[in-house]
Amino acid sequence: MQTVFLYSAIALLLLIGICLIRVIKGPSVLDRILGGNVIGTHATVLLLLIGLLYNNLAMFIDIALAYAMLNFIATLAASKYFLRRKAVHLEHEDVTGKD
Repeated sequence: MQTVFLYSAIALLLLIGICLIRVIKGPSVLDRILGGNVIGTHATVLLLLIGLLYNNLAMFIDIALAYAMLNFIATLAASKYFLRRKAVHLEHEDVTGKD
């Protein structure tokens, strides 16, 4: 069973690498935020798999839950910031009449 967890952890690391490409090359800011959120979610699952591999799941559950909450709050804050910035930019264009 340990080998299944190990291969799952390796697969998650590969998926994190793919999402990192989306964060770097994302066509828009919101795509980059979404990529960062997916990386955080994969990292949370990876923490749980590490806990299973080291037979110390109780400690890693606490760490994973804290990390998941921080990931969620950071994603909400970044999304709200960039959406407000976009709204202010559009409002400025309407007032000045510039594109």
